[in-house]
Amino acid sequence: MPNQSSKQVSGWGRFPQFKHRVFTPRTASDLHSFVKNNDNPKTIGFGNGRSYGDSALSECIIDYRQAQNYLIDFDAQQGTFTCQAGVTLDEILKVIVPKGWFLPVTPGTRFITLGGAIAADVHGKNHHLAGCFSEHIIELQLLLADGTIISCHKNQQPDLFRATCGGMGLTGIILSATIQLKAISSTQIQQTTHKTGNLQETFAVFEQNQSSTYSVAWIDCFAKNKSLGRSLVSIGEFADDGSLTQTSKKARTMPRWFPGFMLNAWTIKLFNTLYYHRQKKPIKQETVHYQQFFYPLDGIHHWNRMYGRRGFIQYQFILPKKTSFEGLNVILKTIAEAGQGSFLAVLKLHGQANKNWLSFPMEGYSLALDFKVQDKLFPLLDRLDQLVLNYQGRFYLAKDARVSREVFEQGYPNIEKFRQYRQEHNMNQHFNSAQSLRIGL
Repeated sequence: MPNQSSKQVSGWGRFPQFKHRVFTPRTASDLHSFVKNNDNPKTIGFGNGRSYGDSALSECIIDYRQAQNYLIDFDAQQGTFTCQAGVTLDEILKVIVPKGWFLPVTPGTRFITLGGAIAADVHGKNHHLAGCFSEHIIELQLLLADGTIISCHKNQQPDLFRATCGGMGLTGIILSATIQLKAISSTQIQQTTHKTGNLQETFAVFEQNQSSTYSVAWIDCFAKNKSLGRSLVSIGEFADDGSLTQTSKKARTMPRWFPGFMLNAWTIKLFNTLYYHRQKKPIKQETVHYQQFFYPLDGIHHWNRMYGRRGFIQYQFILPKKTSFEGLNVILKTIAEAGQGSFLAVLKLHGQANKNWLSFPMEGYSLALDFKVQDKLFPLLDRLDQLVLNYQGRFYLAKDARVSREVFEQGYPNIEKFRQYRQEHNMNQHFNSAQSLRIGL
């Protein structure tokens, strides 16, 4: 039988926080039995706690990592990898990288589970070429509320696949998946960083490097006027040759007692200015380890503590390409004038949307921002919501902690298909998160 406890649980943003009943199945049999016999409709699966808001929070949480953390198969010749959903991307990388393989798509942390990557249909710095994580899934297994286990992919049970990938765990518990990996010859990334003076220059660098595999920009959210949108844009490619040996650099840990007041408008502005000017030349070329390129924040354990006890909100939206430049100009100006610039602001170029009903990316530009939770923040976010909608954008479920139903659903044309599918298959009577109830999924 699973362990049961009542504890304070939150997402990675540490907002919101409240008590939940947490069930921890010890075995796959425990998990199957609990899901089949559970009659609480406010139930959701929980992996490694790296979604930012309340998408993995509910009255009843199934913490499935202990029961679903086995590697199943790795074909090092063909580059296919099968494992249970509770295995983290970090654990996968430790196995595949020494054999010359890498994840086809990876977000900015390697500490999410495979199940979480599928449920959020994560994207990375190569979406403009490689799409979302789901586009590299060969097959996945899903445990439904009635105890049935179904295998599906985009050509088999396509509606279930489209609802599950990006569906934030609202169709059932993802048990395992087989993915197609990407071949690499080195753990090193050849990185070129462009220092831009404004948003127009930033967009020009992205557009000129569309054929490059990886691209991402850090934006100075405090910059105004002629410097609005100034950035450090990094372009990356895996090196053609080099060592495949993993590094074991010890990560630092953010202390529990870190005083949240140290992260304020003045210190964030100072950091942004120093970070931008740390690069002296317009273009800098260097070779870095893939962990530094893809997962810079993973080098600090519990980095979310730096925002203080109230936590922070990760605010990520995407605008279609035709409105991206004008929309980002207005949004960045609004943030700068409010004096609440983000400590971390990440801009990415995206390719075409896939067919999954709630997948976030579309062809255009996304911006992810971290805002420390404070009372004056929420009126600003409400203003930003309306600006995003004015420019035909939408929000990312894996990051969201507070958008309204009215705001969210305007960005997703297939939301009614998702709702109807859940109702037809009785999923809405068994799997619901605090987020899904808030936005009416």
